Amino acid sequence: MTPERQPILEGERVLLRPSTPGDWDALFAVASDPLVWEVHPAHDRWQEPVFRAYFDAGLASGGALTIVDKATGQVIGSSRFDNWEAEADEIEIGWTYLARAYWGGSYNREIKRLMLNHILRFVRTAVFTVGVDNIRSRKAMEKIGGTVRPGTVDRLMAGEMKPHVIYEIHRA
Repeated sequence: MTPERQPILEGERVLLRPSTPGDWDALFAVASDPLVWEVHPAHDRWQEPVFRAYFDAGLASGGALTIVDKATGQVIGSSRFDNWEAEADEIEIGWTYLARAYWGGSYNREIKRLMLNHILRFVRTAVFTVGVDNIRSRKAMEKIGGTVRPGTVDRLMAGEMKPHVIYEIHRA
């Protein structure tokens, strides 16, 4: 069964909905904060041309989701389902970023819980590719039960190959 990659997901604090071209201004307002990308391998994503390529790739992927704070109606970030591998029965969750006011756990945990509960109805495994030095995201993955696959993979980020680890979470 083909995974539904652009659902509407609603939790206590957040609403995730399919991203559209009209989300550009709100998402770039969040992403233009250099500290959002400080420990990310693509540390230059706060720059408009770099973020434009990232944003356009998200739309083209067919799996980009815009994250809205339900209390305020504000767009607070984005995430994505991508790289579905039918033969491996897995899909990647990632490309997530949040406005700094929403860092610290409860929002990210709810976002990932909503995404995992949804996608694990379609696939056996959700994977998350995280830069080796992105300690903030690695700790977040461990908090939600991600386990590391052996080894690393290189991904092109900010114009150079950067090592990443892959976390996985399996359907119960």
